[in-house]
Amino acid sequence: MTLPAAPRSIVGPDGQVALGRFCGLAEGIDWRALAPPYRRSAWWRRFHHKRWHYVALACEDVFCAVAIVDLGWTSTAFAYVFERRARQLIASFAQDGLPGLSARLADHGAGASRFRFLASQIDIGPDALTLRCAGFEVDALFHGGAPHLLAVGTVAGGSVHATQKSAGMALTGEARVGGRRIALDGGVASVDYSNGLLARETDWRWACAHSRTLGFNLQAGYFGANENALWLGGALIPLGAARFAFDAADPMAPWRIHTDCGLLNLQFTPEGLRRDDKNLLIAASKYVQPIGTFSGWVKADAKGPAIAVEALLGVTEEHRSRW
Repeated sequence: MTLPAAPRSIVGPDGQVALGRFCGLAEGIDWRALAPPYRRSAWWRRFHHKRWHYVALACEDVFCAVAIVDLGWTSTAFAYVFERRARQLIASFAQDGLPGLSARLADHGAGASRFRFLASQIDIGPDALTLRCAGFEVDALFHGGAPHLLAVGTVAGGSVHATQKSAGMALTGEARVGGRRIALDGGVASVDYSNGLLARETDWRWACAHSRTLGFNLQAGYFGANENALWLGGALIPLGAARFAFDAADPMAPWRIHTDCGLLNLQFTPEGLRRDDKNLLIAASKYVQPIGTFSGWVKADAKGPAIAVEALLGVTEEHRSRW
């Protein structure tokens, strides 16, 4: 199945939304222009408009992840470096921002996002990541890769949501942890930009991993199967609903993941994880992101041969938010 090209703007001049899955990037996402039935008041949007910009850097020795999140009424950011041989986080940063001051999120996936808090700063662009935190720095450049996925759909209890996912991109740069310099050259970068009007209670399970020639993005929860996709040999292939089988009480146990379309069947073996639980009375978040490898098989189509996936580095995630 060939996906249509992404529209220039997700919301058209008539206020109607381009729902569906597309190949490429939209140039703008402006929910203020929505027409009924998806239009919402400015007050409602202030508390339900959520955006995040996430970058993963997968290397033989380390896995790095960085995210900036705009919750509408406040912001937050996190970053970490996971050392695979030691099976532990060797650097970690998490900081809630000042409302309206600390974070500036891009309006679309090809834009730039930033986070500032005291001496800490994070900048995410379409092809670069710069991070400066106490004892922890990253300079990374990434380029190339297969076409992006743009997925636009409705959200129960909310309104509409859009997400833009990259394939695996060539990575260069380094991370610096304390006095140690860690080369990122030869690794793979991937970018996730999401922007939507979400329900107050939102939850999902997620899995994502990439090499330069094979990768996937899978989600089960608030957004259904809209963003499920496989990148294979430069082609972008839509996938059906994803099924996650795992032990929520022991996320370090193996996970099993498959899709209803029969194009993907994988086992995930965790090597470590990042966890963050918050309860701020009016808001709460329960989050766990194991880091590890995927093995199993994928197919380009139902009648095609199974293509082996062996020790592909990536993450899974379980996330529940009241925001």
